[in-house]
Amino acid sequence: MDRNQIIGIVLILAMLVGYQLLVPKPAPEKPAAQQTQTTRPTTASGVAAAINKAEQPLDSAAAKAQFGDFSPVATGQARDIVVENKDIKVTFSTHGGRVKEVVLKGYKTYNQKPLVLIDEQSSKTLLELPTNRGKVDLHQLYYQTTAQNGAVSGQSQQIVFRAEVAPGQSVEQIYTIPAEGYVLDYNLKLDGLANTVATGDIRFFWEDKMRQYENDLSNNRKAATIDYLTADENFEKLTEGESNQEATLEKPVQWFTIKHKYFLSGFVAKNSPMPKATFKTLVDPADSSVVKTAIADVMLPIADVKAGKGQYKFYYGPNDFQLLGSVAPEFDQNVYLGYSVLKPINKYFFVPVFNFLEKFITNYGLLIIALVVFVKLILTPLTYKSYISMAKMRVLQPELNEMKERVGDDMTKQQAEQMKLYQEVGVSPLSGCIPVLATMPILFSLFMLFPNLIELRQKSFLWANDLSTYDAFITFPTIPFIGSHLSLFTVLMTASSIAYAYYNNQTTPTQPGPVNMKAMSYVFPLMFMFVLNSYPSGLTFYYFVSNVVTIAQQLLIRRFVDEDKIKAVLDENRRKNAAGEGKKPGGFQALLQKQLAAADEARKNADEAQKRAKSKNK
Repeated sequence: MDRNQIIGIVLILAMLVGYQLLVPKPAPEKPAAQQTQTTRPTTASGVAAAINKAEQPLDSAAAKAQFGDFSPVATGQARDIVVENKDIKVTFSTHGGRVKEVVLKGYKTYNQKPLVLIDEQSSKTLLELPTNRGKVDLHQLYYQTTAQNGAVSGQSQQIVFRAEVAPGQSVEQIYTIPAEGYVLDYNLKLDGLANTVATGDIRFFWEDKMRQYENDLSNNRKAATIDYLTADENFEKLTEGESNQEATLEKPVQWFTIKHKYFLSGFVAKNSPMPKATFKTLVDPADSSVVKTAIADVMLPIADVKAGKGQYKFYYGPNDFQLLGSVAPEFDQNVYLGYSVLKPINKYFFVPVFNFLEKFITNYGLLIIALVVFVKLILTPLTYKSYISMAKMRVLQPELNEMKERVGDDMTKQQAEQMKLYQEVGVSPLSGCIPVLATMPILFSLFMLFPNLIELRQKSFLWANDLSTYDAFITFPTIPFIGSHLSLFTVLMTASSIAYAYYNNQTTPTQPGPVNMKAMSYVFPLMFMFVLNSYPSGLTFYYFVSNVVTIAQQLLIRRFVDEDKIKAVLDENRRKNAAGEGKKPGGFQALLQKQLAAADEARKNADEAQKRAKSKNK
């Protein structure tokens, strides 16, 4: 097995890994406690219709029939309370004592409109309390509050919504809005209702018709899902993609989030986890006004609420890795950083380095260039080692050509003679492959990281208005495999990859092997152009700059490498090995030699057997 074959195997493995990364995976099988199935778009058992019906005004008789002991607070006048800090503006309603609307003040939609994360039209909630006379939706009651419209400054502000059912009997919903940030503390209290409340947990239902905040609807739908953390701290999610998904869990859940591409609406249990949960995501391809409909149907332990421990959190904010870690355990896993092997590279290297560079560089295109230079400087020893390996191959090329003429087209003989030559001069066939392998995790890590970096969202550079999505330099009717646009950064990345392949082929000698790796080095960039055309322009710009820096780096290294000295070293190694003074081949090289020798012996035996068979037939 020669060096080209080894590189060929490595590249084929890389393509297989890339295929696994790029092709959507089917929903994994869940254990009996968690079943997943695909359903047709429907409302959750008519709950949404029930909410709409319940929102209609009631007369006193209808209120008594529907709400029983809670009828005194089933009618009233709704009033909005608007409270804001520097990050969010939250509108509460006295009808339901609930969050009615949330606006993220520091963000805009792709068409520069205010980013309304939830509102009364898109988000419906239900909070069902079991009572002796049936279930009562606490979000349909009317609450009293002394809170006024205003801004939170200096310290957090508490808003209390109180519905007095009877003297000494009330329901309280208490929200705490922070001076800054996106976390609302929420406390649910029942006072004096022990004889009214029945057994069974409280049902919290949340349906959100997810709005489109980014320009690519298809990409939005693929990214939108529901994430959740079980009580044993296993992070899970509904399968991403453009199909309907459903999961029913019998095991407790600590938190869940309705996840857009870059934003979250989440609910966290501070004390006891939610004992049961059903999550759904529904897609209607005909409705382009909604990305997905997300449905969370969970149970809240009534024992906690009775004991005064009904404490929860709402998170309405960006899916920003730097902010999520303090919200709840494993909450930062809402930001996808890649598979388990790649995640540490992003979490402990690229994200910290990126955030460090942000402190000094405000232009994100320049920041990406700085990131490329920093990474290339770290990898310089590997790049240098790879170049030295290629230089050794160039020095040996005349002998390899002579060997090929001597043994002819017999591939087994060529490989055996090549390994023999490598052993004589002390060259390892893997010395050039290891540096390439070492850089592959970095390339794949960035492939996972850049599409999930909210830091790049709506950051412009050159002709790209938004580095978190593709730069549609040219648009046209949809073409298979390409789409309806052409990304100029992707074209530049492809051109630089081909230029690097050309440069590399000029400095790398042709070696015997069944695969023409020089030709393949031109094919791979063209293949990836189709794949990356719809990926973030920040990612393709990084790859473009990386290719340019790599070429410059190798040109610089070439000035400091003397191939005459390398040839002298190889000749000295040959002399030492001939005299028995050299090092024995390493384990892998010895194994290759053993396999090639065995293959050569098997070939000779087969030839001799064939000759004997022919002579016998004669």
